[in-house]
Amino acid sequence: MKRWALVLLMALLMTGCGSQKEELDQAMALRAKLMAAPGCSFDADITADYGTELQRFSVYCEADYQGNLTFTVTEPETIAGISGKISAEGGALTFDDKVLSFELLAQGQVTPVSGPWLLVRTLLGGNVTACTREDGLLRISAEDGFQADALQMEIWLDGDSPKAAEVVWKDRRILTLAIENFRIL
Repeated sequence: MKRWALVLLMALLMTGCGSQKEELDQAMALRAKLMAAPGCSFDADITADYGTELQRFSVYCEADYQGNLTFTVTEPETIAGISGKISAEGGALTFDDKVLSFELLAQGQVTPVSGPWLLVRTLLGGNVTACTREDGLLRISAEDGFQADALQMEIWLDGDSPKAAEVVWKDRRILTLAIENFRIL
């Protein structure tokens, strides 16, 4: 009887491992597609959570296979048209008579407009720590480093299309992205 229980337990464990491998394979397949393509584009509704207030805005983004990202603010109308570029080396804003001012998050590590860049950077090369299924979507968990205060990224995929993402710092969600119209170019 013990022998059959052990065989059944091993079969269950191997089934779970196979599923996790399939989920990781799906995440890595998307990474390979993005790295082989010229880039991607998408719309993102971003919410920055400062703990005492929320700031919301929308952007249209284009990124290349190296993770360099350009964005244009589309909402709210008061800041629409502001555009910028973000890369690993830094960023720049372009605007006419408009001011884009958001407080920094995570002790100065993150600006809200860098959320889409963090998403692309994670998809292209983030340190994936887990892949699971959640409400029919693939959930990818990743970290940007190994230090205690590393940024964590949670990304939900529907096939090859990110639908949502969160940036977490010290167990607190600081940015939320709702993603639409994701296209690999």
